[in-house]
Amino acid sequence: MASKILYTGKTHTTGGRDGSARSADGKLDVQLSSPGSSGPGTNPEQLFAAGWSACFIGAMGLAAGKLKIQLPVGTAVDAEVDLANEDGAYFLKARLNVSLPGLERDVALSLIDAAHQTCPYSKATRNNIDVELNLV
Repeated sequence: MASKILYTGKTHTTGGRDGSARSADGKLDVQLSSPGSSGPGTNPEQLFAAGWSACFIGAMGLAAGKLKIQLPVGTAVDAEVDLANEDGAYFLKARLNVSLPGLERDVALSLIDAAHQTCPYSKATRNNIDVELNLV
């Protein structure tokens, strides 16, 4: 069975980490700067963290719906994406710190696990980068 493309995000980026990126529809138009620099704008790690955390909340919402519960008000994911270097090789590491206020711990952990199995960002990173999931 062929996959059905639901959406294609299109961006045009120039200048790399010290450049700019703009989406084809103009809704994203950002200056980029290297992580830790005083340059204007954001960096790829922050953009990745924002996208992953938003997607992860959506995946938790789908998991909650299957359990016939609602995500609590105040549900949040604080994503931390590290750019690391070892012996001259760059790589990413990540932590997703998930807040599900008011849910019982076992229910919250089951939602986090289900989301990590279904979230497209989690799937893309699985077995590629170290990912730590934390219920906070």
